[in-house]
Parts: sequence; C-alpha cells; structure tokens
Amino acid sequence: MELNSFLNVKDKVCVLTGGCGVFGNVFSEALINSGVKVAILDYKKGRCEECTAGIAKQSGSQVLCVVANVLDKKSLIEAKAQINSEFGKVDILINGAGGNAPTATTKEEFITNDNVKDLSKTFFGLDLEGFRNVFDLNFLGTVLPSMVFAEDMLQRGGSIINISSMNSFRPLTKIPAYSAAKSSVNNFTQWLAVHFAKVDVRVNAIAPGFFLTNQNRFLLTDEKTGELTARGNKILSGTPMGRFGEPKELVGTLLYLISDMSKFVTGIVIPVDGGFSAYSGV
Repeated sequence: MELNSFLNVKDKVCVLTGGCGVFGNVFSEALINSGVKVAILDYKKGRCEECTAGIAKQSGSQVLCVVANVLDKKSLIEAKAQINSEFGKVDILINGAGGNAPTATTKEEFITNDNVKDLSKTFFGLDLEGFRNVFDLNFLGTVLPSMVFAEDMLQRGGSIINISSMNSFRPLTKIPAYSAAKSSVNNFTQWLAVHFAKVDVRVNAIAPGFFLTNQNRFLLTDEKTGELTARGNKILSGTPMGRFGEPKELVGTLLYLISDMSKFVTGIVIPVDGGFSAYSGV
C-alpha cells in the first residue's frame, strides 16, 4: 500500500447528513480539499443553500445542496436520485445528523430528598415527545440514510461513518435520550459492519469527546456571562488534556476511516476525546 493512499478518496462521492452544523462544515472543507465530491443534506432549504454556498466560496469547489429529512425515507430516496444524477453513485456516507434538546434534558442530575417533592425537574418531568424526537433524530436518523444510500455501495465497496458520542460509552447525567440514542448508534454500527462485511462496505463510527457546539452550549456555558457552568468545569476536570476539542481535530480520524489506509477496519468506534474515556478521575 502506497503512503499516499491516505488521500485515495479523490473523485469519490460523499453524502453528509447534518452537513450545516459545526462538524459538517469542517468535514466538508476537509473532504473537498481531498478531492471528494460532497453533497450536503439538510431539511431546511434556506439553511442548506446558505451553508453550501459558503463552503463552495471558501473551497472554490462545487458543493451540492440537497433538501431532505433523515427521518423521511421518501425524501431520502428523492435526494439519492438527485445526487446520482449530478455526481454519480455514492461511495461515502457520513451520518452526522443528530443533537440534543432541552425538552429531553433533566434540570437535576440526581433525585434527592430535597427535590423529591417536585419531580418536574427530574426524569419524571421529561417531555416524552422531546425524548422521542431526540432518540429518533440520532438513531433512526442514522438507520434510514444508511438504508437508502448504502445501496449504491453494493458490489462497488464504500464507507459509512456514523457520528457517535462519549455518551455512548457511559451515559452522562441529565441527557438520557441522547445517551441512549448514541449507545444504539454504536450497536448499530457493529451490526451493520458485520452485515455488510462480505460486500466490501465498511461501517465505523467516531465518538467525539466534548466540543462547544450549538447543541450543548446551553449546558456548558452561562448564557449571560459566557463563563463555564459547573457542568462545563466538571467535564474539563474529567478530560486529561484540560480543554474542549476543536472540530478540525476530528478530521484526521475521518479521513483515515474513509480511505484505504483503514481497508481492514470495520465495526469500530474511535473516541476523539482528549483522554476522557481513559480517565478514572484519579
């Protein structure tokens, strides 16, 4: 294997769900710089057009905006037809759509004798619809795009990358729906990797540690002061590197997993977490 096979992804076609988020923008730029043809999926037409135009302007390359809902199989099938028409068959799928929501988040970390008389801020006060929405977005929002776009990879080979989370290994307090969904993503990653192993379609996942994004900012920073919350400080104290990650620090792992440098790698979940998963706190 040649050393430059790390960049053998030139002219491959990549579908990126959740491509208008913080990670999605960084992933798109790195993929385009490697010669990949990128199609970004987003369910909001205006946002999709705006973010792809920005990426195209910065990179000097075409980025395809495709409006589709990761929870609507029909819209995904229509998106695939558009991508096939403009770029060709799909070689790479990055399942980046996901996120948490305040309605699926408890305000209290624990039920104690002090708050047992008011359970509205605990597990018992969670909004069921909010819980369902977060779970579906993260888990079914990974299953359905895989079901649609991986069909292009059969008999040709391909790579699916699922975006998991540190919550998948050990659930964090306050966010039961997100933690459960990401744990399910890990299990599904392994199951699908085995299912596709005979047809040269590899399935892996990246589990980011803690990055400040729009999804978690309300939990980690104080909206008024901008200072870290107690939870934010607790996370940093559990991260040996002592800082939040930067989105660009996920790129090396992403390019490794989609390239032939990882041709014998499938069914794994790689933490990119500053040592969080390795640290016992002592």
